[in-house]
Amino acid sequence: MYYFCGINYFKETQMLDFSEFSGFLLFMFIFTAGFWLLIFLLTFVVPYWIGGTIWENMKLKREAKKAANK
Repeated sequence: MYYFCGINYFKETQMLDFSEFSGFLLFMFIFTAGFWLLIFLLTFVVPYWIGGTIWENMKLKREAKKAANK
């Protein structure tokens, strides 16, 4: 049963105990939550923030132009 340079690929697997499994679940939850938070920030929050900044700067320039004309 030893193939590939003597490594046994048919070794019996051992189940995780509850603390290892719960730690794995916690890690996966934090990892996936961080991943989706990053996606949310890059697709919605950052463009909204940049668009709002540009909009505010345009309004300020428009108001300054009106004040200069008066």
